Amino acid sequence: MTEALFTPYSAGNIDLKNRVVMAPLTRNRADNDTAEVNELHVEYYRQRAGAGLIITEAAQISPEGKGYLQTPGIHTKAQAEAWKKVTDAVHAEGGKIVIQLWHVGRISHVSLQPGGAAPVAPSAITAEAKTFTAEGFVDTSAPRALEADELPRIVADYVNATRLAQEAGFDGVEVHGANGYLLDQFLKTGSNMRSDAYGGSVENRARLLLEVLEAVTEAWHGGNVGLRLSPFSNVNGISDANPQETFAYLIPKLNRFNLAYLHMIEGTTGGSRDLADGEDLDALRALYTRTFMVNNGYDRAMALEAVDSGSTDLVAFGRPFISNPDLVERLRSGAELNRLDSKTLYGGGAEGLTDYPTLSERAAETV
Repeated sequence: MTEALFTPYSAGNIDLKNRVVMAPLTRNRADNDTAEVNELHVEYYRQRAGAGLIITEAAQISPEGKGYLQTPGIHTKAQAEAWKKVTDAVHAEGGKIVIQLWHVGRISHVSLQPGGAAPVAPSAITAEAKTFTAEGFVDTSAPRALEADELPRIVADYVNATRLAQEAGFDGVEVHGANGYLLDQFLKTGSNMRSDAYGGSVENRARLLLEVLEAVTEAWHGGNVGLRLSPFSNVNGISDANPQETFAYLIPKLNRFNLAYLHMIEGTTGGSRDLADGEDLDALRALYTRTFMVNNGYDRAMALEAVDSGSTDLVAFGRPFISNPDLVERLRSGAELNRLDSKTLYGGGAEGLTDYPTLSERAAETV
């Protein structure tokens, strides 16, 4: 009998061959000047097309949205054309792929911003965080607060990126509303001290994210749009006075968009799954009526149980997909996983990106 994790599933308008998802993973190998992906990306994603769904590394929706060296973009025609080679390669292998749409907000550095400008944020509060520049990991720069009349431009940038993603042949887009980046910065009280219609009450703090979803799902059917949230994560210096209240307000509002999925990070991104008193993921899960995706530290046993129990529809794996291009096959058979080389995660070339062996390649080596 086939475990539910390995059975087909329809996430909105996207038909998946299994319920194993490759999570978005920043690898810092795009052209730093043009933000275009290259042949390394084509091979990297092609190798991992066994996933039911690939979510690409985050791609900035504008030059202003960039926060790290050598991250890809999806705001020019040339970038879309470069991504088209990736989507063609994944589709040729029978895979499905969506692109994560990213505006980092204050998690940036003046050296990465057009004209050396200050990064933008809901409020002029510097994040206690680092970013990756030509000088290595450095403290983020002090941001400036966005004016209210600039926010329609940000929404329009998400729409432009969505349309370019369609041209690039993606099966959908994922709006990045997590991990202390711009939309999360607006949501959470620790980074949003505004006194206008986008700050203060939870209704106001959620306004920009909901406006982005409204516009993106008008540009492309909601069944081709996902959303990533991290209610209880404190990465990138993000905090909220009452995250349970914030997300208990937001999540029911998402049902009307008929999204392909809601991608939820459990606990601290890439860290502990433990929650503080008063934090309840099950209660938040119960507020959402459509496809649900979990993420954070899942292994084979956890993933099998989560899908079998019905607590989730899809399970996203991050770092295991970096070192195991054939992760789905390994999960299905219970095979040992390749060890991850943490030194090659960010920047560089093929080493640590496309040179991890599959099970069949390992077997051939021993013959």
